[in-house]
Amino acid sequence: MNYDTALDAAIGRLHEEGRYRTFIDIEREKGAFPKAVWTKADGSKRDILVWCGNDYLGMGQHPVVLNAMHEALDAVGAGSGGTRNISGTTAYHKRLEVEIADLHQKEAALVFSSAYIANDATLSTLRTLFPGLIIFSDSLNHASMIEGIRRGGGEKRIFRHNDLAHLRELLEAADPAAPKLIAFELIYSMDGDFGPIKELCDLADEFNALTYLDEVHAVGMYGPRGGGVAERDNLSHRLDIINGTLGKAFGVFGGYIAASARMVDAIRSYAPGFIFTTSLPPAIAAGAAASIAYLKTAEGQKLRDAQQLHAKILKMRLKSLGMPIIDYGSHIVPVHVGHPVHCKALSDMLLDEFGVYAQPINFPTVPRGTERLRFTPSPVHDSGEIDHLVKAMDALWSRCALNRAEASA
Repeated sequence: MNYDTALDAAIGRLHEEGRYRTFIDIEREKGAFPKAVWTKADGSKRDILVWCGNDYLGMGQHPVVLNAMHEALDAVGAGSGGTRNISGTTAYHKRLEVEIADLHQKEAALVFSSAYIANDATLSTLRTLFPGLIIFSDSLNHASMIEGIRRGGGEKRIFRHNDLAHLRELLEAADPAAPKLIAFELIYSMDGDFGPIKELCDLADEFNALTYLDEVHAVGMYGPRGGGVAERDNLSHRLDIINGTLGKAFGVFGGYIAASARMVDAIRSYAPGFIFTTSLPPAIAAGAAASIAYLKTAEGQKLRDAQQLHAKILKMRLKSLGMPIIDYGSHIVPVHVGHPVHCKALSDMLLDEFGVYAQPINFPTVPRGTERLRFTPSPVHDSGEIDHLVKAMDALWSRCALNRAEASA
């Protein structure tokens, strides 16, 4: 085999399908989010506005977070020095896990290097802990959940997205004596729709199944203390394992699970993805703990309220222009385009002509034919910046002769 030729062919297919991914080189400006500086391929620079970031509340620039990170960096240096099992557990990691457990009202928590790894490592390890485990997974679960379920081997059942009747059919057809787990998300990041958490918990109780919830796009964003939709709906106690991230609403880096002390101890003891990975740098753990603690307060609620308001305003204004908005009432604002080449072209024009950065979302992140631009308003986007985005979208939609309709996509 000519390996270079094979690589060229693989990359070429992505170009032909219009879904080759390009990285935009940006430098965010501390204290001025969502402003950033874009460094172009020719080395020139341009001021832009980031409209697709996952730092939903701007905590990546908050003084409380930065001060905590500076203090930890000055106190103990850069890296942790090892895995959690070998010299890499510090007071900063322990404080972070206490904050997370308290956030979700669980007995314990376990921090990983990312929410992806937390999902992958935990879901694959559950097969070891519960021999014969059947995992029932929502068809739109995140790639990290799919990978963890696949890598763990064993039986799995995929139920149609949010389809409780289909899930019931699958549960009824399974061996009553087999251990079971229902894995689902609370906010599905590409459409922004919600999982029917209460009804899923009811089915889990009825069929003696464990529940595994990915709250990555909800932690920090919902609930009186930022504990997610499960906290908002007073259902945290019904979830056996909650997965979350430290890199979105909390504005730092890392992922975690929260569960019973027994469950966390078992995952900690058996999951290779935890055992053999260098632990988070102490400064990262310190910043994440400070962010979580802050977002539990009334000041944190003010940020959540402002973010929700800005999301509603943006949706309302885009809808008034006939944009095909996908609106399920969450903080995510997807605009349906439906073609990878068109989606990339719109993204490029927004950036080149208007200084608006919104990365195109194409297959395999979303199914073919559902390509979209995905906007993430935050408390640090002001009314003028929202107005600028809306006018840019209006101009480009007209120029490209794209369909306008009042019905949401």
